[in-house]
Amino acid sequence: MSISAAAAIWATVVAVTAFAGIRIGLSGPRFGIALATAALLFGFELFFAVPRVREQGQRWLGARAGILAPLVPLFAALIYSFAVTTDWKLMLAGAAYVVGPFLLLASSAGKAPGAWEDYAALAVIWLPVEFRWMYRLFPYPPQLTHTLTILLGVSTAVAAFVIPRRLEGVGYAAEWQRGFGWNFALHYLVFIAIAIPVGIKIGFLTFGPAWPHLRASPFSAAAGAFLWAVGVLLFTAWPEEFLFRGLLQNLLTRTFRNDWAALAGASVVFGLSHIFHAPYPNWKYVGLATVAGLFYGHAWMRSRSLVPGVLVHALVDVSWHLLFR
Repeated sequence: MSISAAAAIWATVVAVTAFAGIRIGLSGPRFGIALATAALLFGFELFFAVPRVREQGQRWLGARAGILAPLVPLFAALIYSFAVTTDWKLMLAGAAYVVGPFLLLASSAGKAPGAWEDYAALAVIWLPVEFRWMYRLFPYPPQLTHTLTILLGVSTAVAAFVIPRRLEGVGYAAEWQRGFGWNFALHYLVFIAIAIPVGIKIGFLTFGPAWPHLRASPFSAAAGAFLWAVGVLLFTAWPEEFLFRGLLQNLLTRTFRNDWAALAGASVVFGLSHIFHAPYPNWKYVGLATVAGLFYGHAWMRSRSLVPGVLVHALVDVSWHLLFR
């Protein structure tokens, strides 16, 4: 992806979000600050997925990366808290969330990837999001609470692992390489051939095409479907593949020195992350998500890029929500 393409994507997503917010009645300084925070964080993670930007940024930051890298997510969290919530406790919580992983990784300087500090930093980033503790940082507008939480988490992870830690093999690059098409198509088709009959058999899936996510959309059904799919790609599939494959499976590979053991471990953790979906404990979801993780992780393992797995993940989610109940 070129810089101009990234800029076009960024501008389009921000403009559509602003338009949708205005259409549902959001306005005023608080909405403006929330939108600006989302735009800043989204731009940070998106432009660092451009290989040229990432390489130049790492070279420019150099030894200062550990100090300068967290400034974007840190300022975003502080400005939002100061202007929207005016709660100093939330300001401190947001600052601690961003700075904590950097302090852990700073103590691992000189160690090979896979040190305990790497896993601790990853847990500090992931667990507050997984247990919804981070939702309290972004209470307004409620329509952006989840998205702002995800954006802060991904931006913090990018700033920690991609820039100063420079973890190799993450695959955090929006680029298309030879073989990605086959990688994506094969993993998607084989997975749905397994997941659909198994999901129906265990009572997890019921065929029933529906558009539940689009009925409240301020756009037409077709436009709403497209925008919702883009949202799944950018704010569900990309963050989760970055976390569970680019970071966790990557680190486990270095710890176990075995690709298959790392694949199994990351897939189990990915499956267990779905246990809180109603009805709790949702073991059916855990089982199918674990199997899905094997396919997503194998796509990453074969390519060492997030792109094929992200596409499989996004299309699986879109297919599920639009065709099954």
